[in-house]
Amino acid sequence: MKKVRVWDPFVRLFHWSVVISLTANAFFTKGNSEFHHWIGYFVATLIVARVIWGFVGVGYARFTSFPPSIAGSIEQLSDISVGRRKPHTGHTPLGALMIYNLLITLLIICVSGYLMTTDAFWGDDLMEETHRMAVTWAEFSAIIHIVAVIFESFRTRVNLPRSMVTGYKNLP
Repeated sequence: MKKVRVWDPFVRLFHWSVVISLTANAFFTKGNSEFHHWIGYFVATLIVARVIWGFVGVGYARFTSFPPSIAGSIEQLSDISVGRRKPHTGHTPLGALMIYNLLITLLIICVSGYLMTTDAFWGDDLMEETHRMAVTWAEFSAIIHIVAVIFESFRTRVNLPRSMVTGYKNLP
């Protein structure tokens, strides 16, 4: 096994802050409460910071290290289907697509949530439905993300959750 530093402290702090914030807003706040709004503002700030870090950050945090790739995703699915194990140091191609999906979805949630508090969109059914659908999509995506991380950890024999805690991957 080779121990490789992959996730810098900012990426790990971002990840777990989003997890805690979304969990808090889903289970412990009411949608119209001030606390719910403040958590939303915090998540919006995290998203902006992560996008900036994606351009100026280090190593595997940079968007250039995990460009969206349909061909790479198809190759990864092929690897899965035939039992080929190719551990990736950074994000896998499918993982990269999930990251972009989640960043965009969270941005939609934050923008629609904020707009619902403005005079122009207060009580607007379209904005509320957009927010609700984006939240549902984020929850679905989070479940798929968790299942995929567990599956890939077993399949590749690389403990992915531990790497998001410690910053290091033990690669075969």
